Amino acid sequence: MQSIEKILSFIVEIEKLKDVHRKTRPVGLERYENSAEHSWHVCLSALMLKDYANEAIDVNRVIQMLLIHDLGEIDAGDTIIYASETQQLKDEEASGLKRILSMLPEGKAEEYMLLWYEFEEGGTADSRYAKAIDRVPPLLHNLYGNGHSWRENKVSKEKVFSLNSRIAQGSKKLWHVLEGKLEKAVASGILK
Repeated sequence: MQSIEKILSFIVEIEKLKDVHRKTRPVGLERYENSAEHSWHVCLSALMLKDYANEAIDVNRVIQMLLIHDLGEIDAGDTIIYASETQQLKDEEASGLKRILSMLPEGKAEEYMLLWYEFEEGGTADSRYAKAIDRVPPLLHNLYGNGHSWRENKVSKEKVFSLNSRIAQGSKKLWHVLEGKLEKAVASGILK
């Protein structure tokens, strides 16, 4: 029963992810997405696009990574991906995640921290695919939202292409389609 109590406390704590606001707006909405919505969206995206992974993947592990990887934002906050690849931010997210996972019964925190590190390192087929999919919803938000986040944060087309070309590491077919959409966004003036 004590283990269930710990898990329930964890479940209450992660509710805070719903109050971490991201830098993009869901398609068709004026408000900004929260990180919990992002987690749901990337997990469903991973499931729907799994047949386009470059390598054989375990989609259940991928979904676990995607559900865990943003929990550190409860403490660290969200930073736009184009400015988030700093060691300081990764350390803050890892520290926050460790704090949150420490609420779980013994042995569980280590299991989920290993998934987080695997995602961050991107050295396995599962993590390469997960990292690729994590980029999809924010791209779609901008592509179907007149480039709102790119403009607000002064993100150049070079930076958008450079960072997002990594999607090909998890799914070349997916990147091919998205790259075409980005080129159309440049041609129409959405991405400058």
